[in-house]
Amino acid sequence: MEPAVSIRNLVNAFGTHTLHDNLNLDVMPGEILGIVGGSGTGKSVLMRSMLGLRKPQAGQIRVLGQDVYSAVPGLQQRWGVLFQNGALFSALTVRQNVEFPIALHSDMQAATRREIAQLKVRMTGLPVSALDKYPSELSGGMIKRAALARALALEPDILFLDEPTAGLDPIGATKFDKLVTYLQSSLNLTIVMVTHDMDSLFGICDRVAVLVDKKIVAGALHEIVQSPHPWIQRYFNDPRAIRARQKENKNVRAN
Repeated sequence: MEPAVSIRNLVNAFGTHTLHDNLNLDVMPGEILGIVGGSGTGKSVLMRSMLGLRKPQAGQIRVLGQDVYSAVPGLQQRWGVLFQNGALFSALTVRQNVEFPIALHSDMQAATRREIAQLKVRMTGLPVSALDKYPSELSGGMIKRAALARALALEPDILFLDEPTAGLDPIGATKFDKLVTYLQSSLNLTIVMVTHDMDSLFGICDRVAVLVDKKIVAGALHEIVQSPHPWIQRYFNDPRAIRARQKENKNVRAN
């Protein structure tokens, strides 16, 4: 099976400081991959490279079989992005935010755009009344859901999520994780997620990619936690990680 995202020999550097040195990673179709790493390891830079927003010093990135830097027409319409703080347009309503990429990339009639926007908003669990609200009128959790609705506007094959549960209370974060897994299974999405949320890692990720020593160590969680690498051992044996693992084990037994 061809990877949904394939990264080979990636080098990202800022001046003399190298963040990624011959980094390799595959993201398989239909999986939820969580990306973790210490501060300054370049998690966001890696995601920007996947999105074609930052050209690396060396290496190749292919998304859905296409080189992201060859400007293949329509490729960027096949993925959606949820930025950490939502990044909604503050002067537009939720409906207008969700309609924006549709209007940008198609000649669809306004009435149809409105119907699609309403559908996407309802898919993310927001009430229809939120459609005509501005971002300043929304809670943090509602902003995340509105931004997710916009990311889904063009029926993408891949979702890129940057710290999707950051800033949410535990109940809101759990609900958002459940929403992500529901959308992934019902829409057959591939999801790449940068996160520090241990509950998300242990609860919804099929595999984890750890940025260490300027490269990636990737695998299923039960494989990653057995890695002898000192940073990985410290990270996954932190009390929060242990609690998240125990919580997930209880959920598995309950199901």
